[in-house]
Amino acid sequence: MAQYNPQRNVETASRAKNPLESIHGAFTYETPPGGVESKAYSLYCRCKKDLDAKILKWAFKLAELNVAPFYRRLSVGWKPKVKQSDLNKSWARYLVALDSNNIPVGYAMFRFDMDYGQGVLYCYELQLDPSVQRQGLGKFMMSTLEKCASFWNMEKVILTVLINNDGARTFFRAIGYTLDHTTPDVLERADYEILSKSVPPRLIKI
Repeated sequence: MAQYNPQRNVETASRAKNPLESIHGAFTYETPPGGVESKAYSLYCRCKKDLDAKILKWAFKLAELNVAPFYRRLSVGWKPKVKQSDLNKSWARYLVALDSNNIPVGYAMFRFDMDYGQGVLYCYELQLDPSVQRQGLGKFMMSTLEKCASFWNMEKVILTVLINNDGARTFFRAIGYTLDHTTPDVLERADYEILSKSVPPRLIKI
């Protein structure tokens, strides 16, 4: 068993062109039967530099659709240029969900990073088209990120959520995410909170 070294693990994971490539498991999701036609989705992972420019434009539009209304009701406001800049970070990884017609319907933007001395997979965005929400796809995508974090020996998956986005807060708590110790204190009056979920590290040499 290799000695645990969070910095080395982050560096190793960050060098992987496709961090999902070596992970055993299915990256397709089929909605459970329930009186409606079953739908199938597939996932792929790309570095930002390898992602089609059209996907990046679509990702911004989807983020604008889903979260701009929440930002506008907060003191931070909605700043489209800032969001576009965030989505185009050189270090960004994208987990993209496609429907059976190869049309993108959701994405997670993430990176491997050090956070207060811990190696983490930081999920910056999880956005689903409204037409595919509440079908289990978001849970499947987060589960995939958790498997990825475990494979690369991260200690947890961490994310931020706006304090007025009750739907997102409820979703993440339902799949096991809790307030992280780094979340802003109530006296700070922050517009967001930080959630995390511990994952079991693989703890073998990679």
